[in-house]
Amino acid sequence: MDTRKPVDGSAVLLMMVLCATWGMQQVVLKATAADIAPVMQIALRSGVAALLVGLVMWWRGESMSLRDGTLVPGLAVGVFFATEFLLVAEGLRHTSASHMVVFLYTAPIFAALGLHWRIPAERLSGLQWSGIAIAFAGIAMTFLGRGHGAATGAAATGATAMGSTLWGDFLGVLAAIAWAATTVVVRCSSLAKAQPSKTLQYQLVMAFGVLLCAAWMSGQAQVNFTPRVWASLAFHAVVVSFASFLAWFWLLRHYLASRLGVFSFMTPLFGMLFGAWLLDEPIEAGFLVGAIPVLVGIVLVSAGPWLGQIWADTFKARTR
Repeated sequence: MDTRKPVDGSAVLLMMVLCATWGMQQVVLKATAADIAPVMQIALRSGVAALLVGLVMWWRGESMSLRDGTLVPGLAVGVFFATEFLLVAEGLRHTSASHMVVFLYTAPIFAALGLHWRIPAERLSGLQWSGIAIAFAGIAMTFLGRGHGAATGAAATGATAMGSTLWGDFLGVLAAIAWAATTVVVRCSSLAKAQPSKTLQYQLVMAFGVLLCAAWMSGQAQVNFTPRVWASLAFHAVVVSFASFLAWFWLLRHYLASRLGVFSFMTPLFGMLFGAWLLDEPIEAGFLVGAIPVLVGIVLVSAGPWLGQIWADTFKARTR
């Protein structure tokens, strides 16, 4: 019997805080990029958060054994997690934080497609397929509806020599696919029955190792430890990578996931607002026109089962 309950006022408030926190992280990474490269900052935050999660697991008496059948899928989700944030870090060198957060949070759409083919119980409904079509149309509009302008933020390299933020936006979409792959592996492997803290630990440890190596190899390991950088590291390590994820897992244990998914659209909204407010990032009309259907699609895909049930219940009530 499913003991999870519908979303109440406490869950709504906590979800709003979490979405605001997750929407802020790309903005903070961008704001401190002159003193610490995003890839180096994500590596350091992952290392600190891994230590904190390890302490929590030890305090709770949770198993840290690698012989429970989770090692291979754990390494896989760790690689995908590290890849996601490597793409985010590189993308932020070329595009704005508000663009990145919108494209990154298309991940539920790609995850839904992957789970559709892997798990019979996760078959997509017609409403969810409509959401996917709307979201992909929005993504296409954001790319095709904008010209090639100068990249924002730090000096761009590589493919941005053509002077366009589109490369950074594309990396954001790839990061979303990597995030979705993480979700699919977790749901389709022994990690589905493992403690969430252990799954998170695999992700954090792998991200720390992979991204630290990437920072050194790309010459982005230099850090100017200003008060702003220390504050950013504390925010990312303690608030984002540790507290917010533990709070999210707590919500998933106590509330219906489909109801919580309704709030997923708020994270990119907060990201766009914080980017415009704190970084003075312009929100171009062409990008906004495409972002709106993307957000609508995210809601339809994430909350499709719940919305479908509401529609069915309403129809039954009217036909009685």
